[in-house]
Amino acid sequence: MSIPIEPSRSRVEALRRMAQALEQAGIAEARGDARFLFLHILRLTSTDLALRGHVPVGQEEANALTEALARRLAGEPVARILGEWEFRGLTFALSPGTLVPRPDTETLVDTALRLGTVPSPTILDLGTGSGCILIALLCAWPSARGIGIDRSADALATARKNAERNGVGYRAAFLRGDWCAAVCGPFDLIVSNPPYIASGVIPTLAEEVRRYDPAEALDGGADGLDAFRAIIDGIAARPGLLVMDGALLLEIGHDQAEAVAGLGRDAGFHVGGIDCDLAGHARVVTLRPPFDATSANNKVVR
Repeated sequence: MSIPIEPSRSRVEALRRMAQALEQAGIAEARGDARFLFLHILRLTSTDLALRGHVPVGQEEANALTEALARRLAGEPVARILGEWEFRGLTFALSPGTLVPRPDTETLVDTALRLGTVPSPTILDLGTGSGCILIALLCAWPSARGIGIDRSADALATARKNAERNGVGYRAAFLRGDWCAAVCGPFDLIVSNPPYIASGVIPTLAEEVRRYDPAEALDGGADGLDAFRAIIDGIAARPGLLVMDGALLLEIGHDQAEAVAGLGRDAGFHVGGIDCDLAGHARVVTLRPPFDATSANNKVVR
């Protein structure tokens, strides 16, 4: 569907036309989506719009707005249209191989920061995607260093770009690998937002997620727990990967807390806590290692 935004329209009129088109299409957050797209594409602030809303949009601006509106009407999420999204006050570029950073994942970062760590922690981010978790932690801890692991070359390229963009590129490395198999330790903190949606549930997800998020970052196998098993068992099999007083933090689905905690206990971890997101849903499981973390077969990553 294409609804043109004419260059003769004022900024306020153009924004109103976009909002009306999205409302008529039944898009839930029509006004907010229209405003977000409009301000970003025209590189305006809300103050600019309030003070100079009468200014007519130019031809190039009208073309860009028309294209963005058509993409949103076709069901493409705002973040994908913009090619970037905000997470904890930082801006992250997106690509086909990355998830859009979501507020739920901020709970994982908040949990890590609340736990605290050594003055110069080493961090391992498994399934790093856009790098938003690792980069947010590096920004919060100026002396921390970290490694992000992903199977997707596209995601890794995007994460590297995001690390540079947010000023932590010199403290971050990104490697292609299968969970923790590509690295040695020890690490003070291991974090992950792995795929945790059961395969049978994926066809029922919202179209914006099902069509535009990478399937490999969503599909957690028949029961949604495949990635948790791989991560927990992989770390338990290599006790030197996580320091003795370190922590493994896992983002989970809202109904997976007991299952993931049980996987941790079965592998010899202590459950350090289960944290909830702002909606009150269980969102992060913290596992602590009881095993000897001084294996001579592992090396410190520097």
